[in-house]
Amino acid sequence: MNRPATAVFAALESLLVVGIGVGVPVVALTFLWAFQYGLQIDWLVFWRAGVDIWLVGHGVDLTFTLSKSAAAATGISGAGAPIVVTIAALGFALATVLLGARTGRRIAETRHRALGSGTAIATFAVLAALIAASAHQPLVRIAGIQSVLLPTLVYAVPLLVAAEVNRRRRGADPDPVTGAILDALGRIPEIGRSVAGVAVRAGLSVAVIVFAVSGVVVGLLLLTHYASIITLYEGAHAGGLGGLALTLGQIALVPNAIAWAASWLIGPGFALGAGSSVSPLGTTIGPMPAIPLLGALPTSSPTFGFIGILVPVVASFVVITLFRPAVERALGSDDTLVMRAVAGVSTGVAAGLVIGLATGFSAGSAGPGRLVAVGPDGLVVGAFAALEVAVPAVLALIVRQPAVTLGDLTAAVGDRLPSRGAPGSTGDSRSTGASGGSRDSGGTRDTGDSRTSSTTPTPADAVPTEKLDDLRR
Repeated sequence: MNRPATAVFAALESLLVVGIGVGVPVVALTFLWAFQYGLQIDWLVFWRAGVDIWLVGHGVDLTFTLSKSAAAATGISGAGAPIVVTIAALGFALATVLLGARTGRRIAETRHRALGSGTAIATFAVLAALIAASAHQPLVRIAGIQSVLLPTLVYAVPLLVAAEVNRRRRGADPDPVTGAILDALGRIPEIGRSVAGVAVRAGLSVAVIVFAVSGVVVGLLLLTHYASIITLYEGAHAGGLGGLALTLGQIALVPNAIAWAASWLIGPGFALGAGSSVSPLGTTIGPMPAIPLLGALPTSSPTFGFIGILVPVVASFVVITLFRPAVERALGSDDTLVMRAVAGVSTGVAAGLVIGLATGFSAGSAGPGRLVAVGPDGLVVGAFAALEVAVPAVLALIVRQPAVTLGDLTAAVGDRLPSRGAPGSTGDSRSTGASGGSRDSGGTRDTGDSRTSSTTPTPADAVPTEKLDDLRR
C-alpha cells in the first residue's frame, strides 16, 4: 500500500470510529424523535443532544441551564443555576479506546505507519472539532478546547500503543519518531528498564484482576436487586422507546459502576452526592436521582465487607508469585533483598496509578446541588491500592524459596517406606543395604535373592509377622 492509499485508509478508519461513537446516541434519540414525539420537534435538537452525550462520554465538560419550569420540577436546590457536568460516561470512551487500538493494529500492517497514524489522529481531531461546532446552542455550552483535545487523546493513545506492539511482533524497523523514543529509553540503565518492565506488567495484571472481580460484583448486585431496578423503570413512565434510550445511557455508565466497585474493594469507597459515602466502613446515601441502575446499590454495609479488601492483596501475592522468575531474571547479579523490595514497591506504584486513574476518570459532577460530587476520589483510591499491592508483593519477593525440591523430598520419604518385595526380602531399604544388597550398573537393586524380582503378588496370609510389625511402626 503506497502513501496516498495509506492516508486514505487511515482517514476512513477514523471516520468509521467517529461515526460509530456519535451514531449510537443519535440513532437512539432519532427513534424517540420519530415515534415518541411524532416528528413535531426539530431534529437538530436530538442531534445536538446526541453529540453532547458523546462528548461527555470522553470527559468534556458540559454547562447548561434549565428553564424555570424544568428547574422547579426537579425539586433540587440550585437547579436554576448553571449546571456543570464533568462526569464521563466511560462506555463511550471505552468504545473509542477499543476502536483506536483496532485502527493502530491495521495501520501497523502497512509500510507507512507514521503517515497512517498521523493521518488517522489528525482526521479524528478535525471531525471532533466539526461535530462539537455543530452542537452549539444557546442553553448548552461545551468546553471548546476539551471537545477536540480529550476525544483525540482517547483515540490516539491506544492507536499508537497498538501500532508499536504490532510493529514489535512483526519485527519491522521503527519509524523516526519511535526510534528517537527508543533511543532515549535505551539510555536508562538496563536493570532499571528490566525491573520497570516487569513491574508494569505485574501491576497491570493486578489491576485487571481487581476490575474483573469488580465487574462480577456489579453483575451480582444487578441480579440480586432486580426487583428494585424494575420498580424504578416503572416509575420513570418512559415507554418502550424511552426505556430503550434510558437503558443505552445506563450501559454507557457500566464502566463507571465497575470503577466504583473497585474503589469499594480497595477500601475508600465512593460518594453519590455531597455528604454521602458508600464504603466497607458504612453506607450513607441521601436523595438520589431515579436512575434504575442505582437501584442495585446496597442500602447498608454488608457484615463481612472488609473481606473485599483481600481482593487486591491476594491478587498481588498470586501475580508476584507467578512473576517471580521474571523478576529474578531482570535483577540478574543485582538480586538482593533491597532490589527485590524495590521491584515489589514498583509493582504497587504501577497498580496504584492504573486503578487511581481509572477511578478518578469515573468521578465528577453529575448535576446541581449535592450531585456536584459523584464517584470516588482517584488520588485516595490510588494511594490505598498502591499500598495494598506493594506490601504483599514485597513479602512474596523477599521470602526465599526452600532449597529442597519436591523430588528430593519424595526420594527422602521413599527411602523410609517399607519395601514391596517378596517374603524373602527385607522390610526396609536400609536393612536391604545391610544384608549385602547392591545395585548393578543399570541402577537396579540386587538383593541376592531372585524372588525379589518376581511380579507375582504375595498373598496377604503369607506376609510374615515381623513384616506386619514393621508396617504398623
